[in-house]
Amino acid sequence: MNSLPSVDGSKIAFFSTQPYDKTFFNQYNEFGFELDFFETQLNPQTVTLIQDCSIVCVFVNDIVSEAVIKQLAEKEVKIIALRCAGFNNVDLEAAKKYGLKVCRVPAYSPQAVAEHAMAMILTLNRKTHKAYNRVREQNFSLNGLLGFDLYGKTIGIIGTGNIGKAFAKIALGFGCKVLAYDIVTNSEMEKDGVIFTDLNDVFKESDIISLHCPLNEQTKHVVNEKSIAVMKDHVMIINTSRGGLIETACVIEGLKEGKIGYLGIDVYEQEEKLFFRDLSADIIQDDAIQRLMSFPNVLVTAHQAFFTNEALTQIALVTFNNIKSLLTQNDIGNKAALLV
Repeated sequence: MNSLPSVDGSKIAFFSTQPYDKTFFNQYNEFGFELDFFETQLNPQTVTLIQDCSIVCVFVNDIVSEAVIKQLAEKEVKIIALRCAGFNNVDLEAAKKYGLKVCRVPAYSPQAVAEHAMAMILTLNRKTHKAYNRVREQNFSLNGLLGFDLYGKTIGIIGTGNIGKAFAKIALGFGCKVLAYDIVTNSEMEKDGVIFTDLNDVFKESDIISLHCPLNEQTKHVVNEKSIAVMKDHVMIINTSRGGLIETACVIEGLKEGKIGYLGIDVYEQEEKLFFRDLSADIIQDDAIQRLMSFPNVLVTAHQAFFTNEALTQIALVTFNNIKSLLTQNDIGNKAALLV
């Protein structure tokens, strides 16, 4: 790999930029980086927008394939900085092949995502979103708004990293029995009362299942026809992690049959064509998301779980510090942040 440029005057190209990205990254740019913001997604066609940039900063729906990475290398880009925890959209082997460093933000505010997951559970259960709309129309009826006590219910957590751990504390605070599955058992969580068990038992015993694992070959479509079949009738499924954890067609069938009683998703398998955009005047061509949104017991938010002041502050600070460390030391102190 060629030598990395210096911090002073280094130019960072941001893709999939929203107004809040500009606000937070400009606010916390204490290193003198030159920032170039693009609203468009990074893909093989938009790579041409990069001019004289040694660093690109990407988000969850940017396409960082080998074809893109090859073009980045030809443009003498040295660092791919993800401003998120997930990295399933980056071809890491291609990055190694072409000599690009890849870093991420492994933890920013796990509480932000964990709290949003619980907010989705409470909304689906107590139907506060429907009550809000009713009352604004002077309809004070309670018919159709019946919920259940969360206290004493069994919540199953798949993935007990920082977010899963934070969510478990919240669930325990509500008086729930908490089951968990991960490839590594967390002894601290066990002391708090979390019961680690196998994945099938989590599916079989849980009233509510919340997904907090990364998306990889082992976890893709972990919620599928087979796993749904062993779940309790009227189970609630919450996904604030990655859309590909759920096989959408199977979940739609589960909803139609009444097997799935509630579904809350903050992520969606084909979200790159939808989320972070205002499509209110458009005809959405995605039949699956249209079908999902037609169910009265489905709640969809558009990748909003991370969206807190604390999380965005941490994302900007960690991203800048990752880049600075790579430029000055060719390494990052937090090994979880350095992917290549």
